[in-house]
Amino acid sequence: MAYVVTKPCIGIKDRSCCEVCPVDCFYDIKKKSYNDQFGNPAKGEDTGLLVISPDECINCGACETECPVEAIFEDTGVPDEWKEFIKLNEVETSGLSDANLDALRCTSKVGK
Repeated sequence: MAYVVTKPCIGIKDRSCCEVCPVDCFYDIKKKSYNDQFGNPAKGEDTGLLVISPDECINCGACETECPVEAIFEDTGVPDEWKEFIKLNEVETSGLSDANLDALRCTSKVGK
């Protein structure tokens, strides 16, 4: 099991979740296509969304309570209308090299 970032994060990317993650499994995906697809306008650095690597998430739940827009769910509890985000979180982080993962890793609000 892992936690999943869903639609409310698009265009927001508050990063409070990243600050409490003990394993730094959040990645900043800056794809305007997600803003366009899911209807949240892109605003500079807030383009796209954060995702959680299911391979790295330890299922501690710390991020879920910190998310101010309630975008994070355990994969088994994602609302039906956002189920596609389970695969989106996985696809965006799988198959990337360590260097690419390091470049996308989000650890705090610093350097936003």
